[in-house]
Amino acid sequence: GARALVSNTPAPPILERAVWLPDASPLPEFEFIDETGATFDEQRFLGRWTYVFFGFAACPDICPATLATLAAVRRALRELPTELQPVVLLVTVDPARDDPAMLGPYVRHFDPTFHAVAGDEAGLARVARALGVGYARVPLPAGGYTMDHSASLFLIGPDGRLVATSGAPHDAAVIARDYRALV
Repeated sequence: GARALVSNTPAPPILERAVWLPDASPLPEFEFIDETGATFDEQRFLGRWTYVFFGFAACPDICPATLATLAAVRRALRELPTELQPVVLLVTVDPARDDPAMLGPYVRHFDPTFHAVAGDEAGLARVARALGVGYARVPLPAGGYTMDHSASLFLIGPDGRLVATSGAPHDAAVIARDYRALV
């Protein structure tokens, strides 16, 4: 009866900041290039937990701060089995300037395990739309441009689906506790 139905439903995780999304759709198909020059598509998420962060290498403050926080999160979770430790992936919102080879040293400065990908504008737009990420090119008065972008973190589960989001401001200890509750 109804009783059996209820007992089979796992209780939602108790989270401090993250928002659990138990019914999220799988990510759309996409094909990016990672920091090694290899193809990075939605299959690369399978079997691991991955924090996805949208940013760009010329970002003055939000991106370096967030990557430093994610490095601290990984340190806080280092006693977990390797397959449960989160992978961290930067998706550039500035593919015109950020080539994957240049993004590799940028993200590895924060943690040697971090990955970065760049895609074409259409693929980037598709993935960003699926995750609800906003980004926009903002002209600078002196010429050139910067990028405005969402600072949220997106946790993709081993089945390739979005599991949770975490909004800024980011606190490494809170993110690590939320991660443990979700994993």
